[in-house]
Amino acid sequence: MTDSNSKSSKANTMWGGRFAAGPDAIMEAINASIGFDKRMAAQDIEGSRAHAAMLAATGIITDNDAAVIREGLLTILSEIDGGDFEFSTALEDIHMNVESRLKDLIGEPAGRLHTARSRNDQVALDFRMWVRNQTDAAIEGIQALMKALLVQAEAGADWVMPGFTHLQVAQPVTWGHHMMAYVEMLGRDLSRFQDARKRMNLCPLGAAALAGTSFPIDRHMTAQTLGFDGPTRNSLDTTADRDFALEFLAASSICAMHLSRFAEELVIWSSAQFRFVALSDRFSTGSSIMPQKKNPDAAELIRAKIGRIMGAMVGLFTVMKGLPLTYSKDMQEDKEQVFDAADSLMLALAAMTGMVSDLTANTDVLEVAAASGFSTATDLADWLVRELGLPFRDAHHITGSLVAMAESKGCDLPELTLDDMQSVHGDITQRVFDVLGVHNSVASRTSFGGTAPDQVRKQIVYWNEVLN
Repeated sequence: MTDSNSKSSKANTMWGGRFAAGPDAIMEAINASIGFDKRMAAQDIEGSRAHAAMLAATGIITDNDAAVIREGLLTILSEIDGGDFEFSTALEDIHMNVESRLKDLIGEPAGRLHTARSRNDQVALDFRMWVRNQTDAAIEGIQALMKALLVQAEAGADWVMPGFTHLQVAQPVTWGHHMMAYVEMLGRDLSRFQDARKRMNLCPLGAAALAGTSFPIDRHMTAQTLGFDGPTRNSLDTTADRDFALEFLAASSICAMHLSRFAEELVIWSSAQFRFVALSDRFSTGSSIMPQKKNPDAAELIRAKIGRIMGAMVGLFTVMKGLPLTYSKDMQEDKEQVFDAADSLMLALAAMTGMVSDLTANTDVLEVAAASGFSTATDLADWLVRELGLPFRDAHHITGSLVAMAESKGCDLPELTLDDMQSVHGDITQRVFDVLGVHNSVASRTSFGGTAPDQVRKQIVYWNEVLN
C-alpha cells in the first residue's frame, strides 16, 4: 500500500464506516484546512485537555483514560512546538491530525476523547479562543501606541502648529493637541476590542454537532477551566456563530483606518514641502537610484494595511450572510482572512508605535506654518465680538475684508497696521494685536477639550490614569 493510500485509509477510519472510498486529490485539496488551521494547535489541545478532565469528573470516562489522554496531548503539543509533528492533508484539519497522533501514542483511550463533542463545537471553541488571544494582543498593542502618543503630547503641549480643514491652514493648534486626537481615536478602538471580548467570552464546548448531547457533561466546568465567563446558551446558535470573528474584524478595520489616517499625515509631514517631522532611519528606506531620498515606507505600508483588514471583514460577512442554521462547510473559509487581518493589525500597531516613539517634530517649521494662511482670522472675528460687541456675522464680514486687504498687500494679518484695520472698522484698537499671535491664539482656546496647553495637559493626565 502506498503512503497516500495509507493516509486516505486513516482519513476514512476517522470519518467512520459511512465511506468506502477515499477522497480524490481534488476533493482532498478543497476540503482540507490543516494548511492554515494548524495555527490553532495550542487552543485545540488546551480545549481537549479540559474536555477530557470534564469527562472524567462526570464519570463518562475513567480517570486513568483521562490522565493518559491529557499526557498524550502534552506530548503532541511538544512535538508541534518543536517542529517535529507531521501534519497530514488527508486528515483534513487540526482536530483530526491531533486525534490521529494521539491514537498512535496511547491507543484505544484516544477514541474516548471525542465523546460528547463534535468537530462543530470543537472548531467553534478553538477559533473563539484564538480570536480571544488576538483580541488581548490588540488591546496591548493599542495601549502601547497610546502611551507613545502621550509622551509626544506631553513634550509638545506648548508647541504650535497649523490645524487643518480641507488640508488648508485653518487655526493654530498645539502639537500635543494633535497627538491627543489620535489618543482619543485609539481609546475608542480600545473600548471596542474590550467590549467585543466580553461578548465572545462564552464557551461553545458542549454544543456538540448542533443539538447538545445526551451525555451528562458539565459545561460550566469546561468553561471555567478555559477562562470563559460561562457556557453559551443555545447549541444551534453556538455552532453557527462567527460574530466574535466579525466583531474582531470590524474593530480591527476601524483601528487600521485610524492608523492609516495618521500614516498619511506622517507621509505628508515628512515631505520636503512640509518638513514638519523627521522620521527615524529605523522606519525609513532609501532609493535604489536617487541617493537623496528618505522614503516613509513604514508609514505607507501601514496606510495600505486597511485594505487587507477591511477586505477580510467584507469577505467573512459575505461567507456568513446566506448560511442557514447551523454549521455549513462554508464556515471553513472563516479563518485564513482573520489570521491575515490579525497579523496585519499587530504589525501595523507595532510599526506605528516605533515611528511615534522615534518621531522628531521640527518645532520652528511648525510655528512658522502655524502663522501662515491667515490662521488667526477666527481669533480676530472673536475679538470683534467680545471687545466691540458686534454680531458674529458682522465680525466675520469685517475680518474677511481685512484678510482680503492683507492678501493684496502680500502680508499676514499681524503685519497690518492699526490704521489699516481702522480703515475697515474705526473702533478697532491696538489690543487686537494681542490675539493675532499664534501662541496667544492657542492659549485662548480654553474650552473643555480645546487646544490650550492647560487643557491638553488635563487630557494627558486623564488618559495616563486610564491606561495605568
